Amino acid sequence: MSLESVEPVGANLGAPAQTPSSPQKGMFGIEGTGDVSGFGGLVRPHPEVVGTPKPYGSYFDEITDALEDAYPGFADALEKVVVDRDELTLHIVPEKIAEVAQIMRDDEGLRFELCSSVSGVDYLNTDARRLHVVYQLTSMTYRRKVRLEVAVPLGGNVPTVTHVYPTADWQEREAYDMFGMIFVGHPNLTRVLMPDDWEGHPQLKDYPLGGVPVEYKGAEIPPPDQRRVYQ
Repeated sequence: MSLESVEPVGANLGAPAQTPSSPQKGMFGIEGTGDVSGFGGLVRPHPEVVGTPKPYGSYFDEITDALEDAYPGFADALEKVVVDRDELTLHIVPEKIAEVAQIMRDDEGLRFELCSSVSGVDYLNTDARRLHVVYQLTSMTYRRKVRLEVAVPLGGNVPTVTHVYPTADWQEREAYDMFGMIFVGHPNLTRVLMPDDWEGHPQLKDYPLGGVPVEYKGAEIPPPDQRRVYQ
């Protein structure tokens, strides 16, 4: 049996419909023959994830129905619903994320009291909205989980949710520090990991590799981006 005929793991586990797009080649900007790690020959398909149709299964329909009943602007705020690997993700219009978070926390049918994580993702070479902000919410009342996600362009604005979830304070600061999205209304949006005068945002995928030269028994080890001819 050829590898091409093997169905990928999870293909029949409720994964969202996907449409193929141009593959990404290599990794870390590698070109030519200077790299010996094997990453230069890597070819990664980059499928476009589209929404999942109803019914979603599990308790996911109850969550979306409760949000629609409680939030009059539901249709304008929701971009798509994705169910993948038994997880529910609601893609929200960026300007509406704070309003949706407030409903998710306060409505009796939802009661997502905890925001356990706010993180950033850089989907380089996708579209104009390459930066995504991901919010992991937990309902301790109903023992449920849901993910909210918004997409913005490089350096784009997202309303802060710190007034809804105080746990998002330092997490939004870290996302800003590493990816550069601006959380409008944040009480103290400053760097939290990098020095205050640092230029750029290190977790962007087109951020240059760097490092500090290390001396070992008289030998000088250059920074990682200078050890091989990557470009």
